[in-house]
Amino acid sequence: MPSADHITDKELIGLCLNGHEGGYTGLYNRYARKVYNSISRIVSHTGEAEDILQDTFCVVFSEVAKLDGVLNIEAWVRRAAINRSISHIRKRKILFSDMEEMDLENVADVEEDFEVLDCKVEDLKKSIESLPAGYKTIVNLHVFEKLNHEEIAVMLDLTATNVRTQYHRAKKKILLSLKDKVYYE
Repeated sequence: MPSADHITDKELIGLCLNGHEGGYTGLYNRYARKVYNSISRIVSHTGEAEDILQDTFCVVFSEVAKLDGVLNIEAWVRRAAINRSISHIRKRKILFSDMEEMDLENVADVEEDFEVLDCKVEDLKKSIESLPAGYKTIVNLHVFEKLNHEEIAVMLDLTATNVRTQYHRAKKKILLSLKDKVYYE
């Protein structure tokens, strides 16, 4: 079998469907790191992230026939991992803040400030990590996983307005925590 680097996702799925262990290994090696990074942005503890990664790939491998028609395997696997991560958070009863709806007209100022933010990536990561669990999850899903507010709302069983509110409040907290480390253009 050629190296997994030179095989398409479709060919790897074909190998899996035919029971070849190399297909499973190839899929895992191709996506495990990226999927783990997505999980670890939602779940803080390394051990929990590793467990969710393992569970995700168990599900992927048990449902490999469903992947045969999927156009973007990576997106499908990441979405499965994100869903498992959120389920894990819910089981641990880390609840998302019940917040009042805020006047979103005031959010424009925060949006502008955030766009010109210039600081060290490490400082920004630390600031995101220090957010309350609900805020952190929403920021990570929106910024790193590129999900829109409506998609996040469905995943977290919140309203889109509530997600927007929490996202913008999280940005305010990030800006506040970085105020001494930020350079404005």
